[in-house]
Amino acid sequence: MTLRFALFGTATLFAGAAWAADPDLLVFDYSGFEDPAFHSEYAAKHGQPPSFTFFGDEEEAFQKLRSGFKADVSHVCAGSVTKWVESGIVESWDISRIDAWGDLNADLKGTDVAETGEEVYFVPSDFGSTAIAYNTEEVPEADVSTLDVFTNADYAGRVTLPDNVDDAYALAYLATGTTDWSDVTDDQFQAASDWLREVHPNLRTYWVDPAELAQLLATGEVLIAWAWNETLPTMTEEGFPIGFQREPEEGSSLWLCGYVNLKDGEGAEDKAYDFMNALLHPSSTMPLLEAGYGHANAAAMAELGDEALTEVGLGPIDAPVLAQLPMPGALRERQSAEFEKIKAGF
Repeated sequence: MTLRFALFGTATLFAGAAWAADPDLLVFDYSGFEDPAFHSEYAAKHGQPPSFTFFGDEEEAFQKLRSGFKADVSHVCAGSVTKWVESGIVESWDISRIDAWGDLNADLKGTDVAETGEEVYFVPSDFGSTAIAYNTEEVPEADVSTLDVFTNADYAGRVTLPDNVDDAYALAYLATGTTDWSDVTDDQFQAASDWLREVHPNLRTYWVDPAELAQLLATGEVLIAWAWNETLPTMTEEGFPIGFQREPEEGSSLWLCGYVNLKDGEGAEDKAYDFMNALLHPSSTMPLLEAGYGHANAAAMAELGDEALTEVGLGPIDAPVLAQLPMPGALRERQSAEFEKIKAGF
């Protein structure tokens, strides 16, 4: 994703600033994921957490790594994985060293590696849903039964989309009848782009981070948003009349992030696997969930029950789901270029 922020009470950290700890492992990450509760087993084993350094968005991270910056592992969301692999900055994981590999959600892994023999460059760790967040006192439930609500003239100037190409196109594909972006045709791409252009004049703004979105909803500037599931518990805790519709007739989407093993990292390779095993350990499930993130460890998630997942917008649904799994690099570049034009009004 362009940007993923965790809503924790941690100190403010700026992109590029290092949080020193174990000098033998440097994790390149979004600010917030250094929370020790997310990988407590690592500190239990080594006596200290990994070192972290941060980026603001994945394009910044990609360019920094391409220019020679060294780290050992990096957080990246699925839409960017193909581009990173094709650039040669990552190397494959040895899944025999990933303790929880067999417990991970098979839909998030995207392939049965045991059968195909394919190399694994991306290990999923965290995910969430993106759906319609709305003010239940101002917006009838019937209006959010379809993604057409984003083009509804009654809400002109009271609607927002994320300033995020993956989330925006996931919405647009769903709205135009595409539920799998792994093999999008030219016609499907054009239909999605045309739909985003239709929505653009209806928007109040493109929101950048969850704090901004929460403010837009709380002040009433925005009544309807395409939002991450973490918006639901955050706004509920603040007493805001929030609805989170994951079952419009066209469906909703599932974003997915994980970690890649960076080539030429200067740290200890064994500790990269220790980090992944700690992150995927069941002890990390509840801390991630409390921050609004689903955990890729399906076995651990199942232990929590559907009610706990539903409370944070991750429960089971009866509607199409577009999973934001790795896509062809050329398609993502095409979408990125088109999205910039759309936001500029062209």
